[in-house]
Amino acid sequence: MPKLTFIGHASFLLEEEGKETLVFDPFLNDNPQTDLKPEKVQADYVLVTHAHFDHIGEAYEIAKNHDATIISTAEIATEAQEKRHNAHPLHIGGKFSFPFGFVKATLAFHGAGIPGGHACGFVVNYYGKNIYFAGDTGLFSDMKLIGELTPLDIALLPIGDNFTMGIDDAVIAASYLQAKIVIPYHYNTWPPIEADPEEFKAKVEEKTSSKCIVLPPGESYNF
Repeated sequence: MPKLTFIGHASFLLEEEGKETLVFDPFLNDNPQTDLKPEKVQADYVLVTHAHFDHIGEAYEIAKNHDATIISTAEIATEAQEKRHNAHPLHIGGKFSFPFGFVKATLAFHGAGIPGGHACGFVVNYYGKNIYFAGDTGLFSDMKLIGELTPLDIALLPIGDNFTMGIDDAVIAASYLQAKIVIPYHYNTWPPIEADPEEFKAKVEEKTSSKCIVLPPGESYNF
C-alpha cells in the first residue's frame, strides 16, 4: 500500500515497501515545520517544481547521498547534471515513464527561481495511483484538463495565499480537479502564509465531491 508523508511546508515523501521512494520539493534544513535532515531521506527520485530555496531545498544533497535521480524542468535538470547529479529533464506537458509509472510536468503559474526556466507541477502515476502535486501556483482554469486527462486519486494543493493560491481559490481548484482526496500544503510556515487548513477542509467537503485530509507535518496517509 503506498504511503504519502507530509514532511512540512511543500515537501512530501511517497513510498511503498520494497519499491522506489519519491521525495517532492525537499526543503529540510531551514524548514521550521520539520526536524528531518537530508541524510535521513533515502529517496530514489527527487521531484523539484522550481528553484526557489523553499522548494529545491536539499535536492542536490539527497541526490548525491543516494545516487537518486532529480526530475525537474530542463533548466534545473541541466544545473543538476553540471553538478554531477543524475537528472531527467521534463517540460510543461511532457511525460516520461519510470519504473514506478510516469511523471508528467504540468503548468504552474509562479516564478522559476532559475534563469530561463518555468515553474511546474507534476502528475505522478505511482504503481497505478495518480497523484497531482501542484507546486507553487495560482488558480488557473486548465486545472480542469489535468483532472480530465488523468483521473486523480490525490491532489496536493497550496493554500497559504500571498505566494500561491489562498483557501478560496484552492477550493475552486479542487472542484476543477475532482480528485478523490485533497491534501493542503504551503501554509503556516511563516506569517505571510498563515491559513486555517480546517477552513479549507470544510469548504472542500461542502463545495466539491472530494474528501479533504489535513496532514500535520510528519504524518502519513496510506492509500
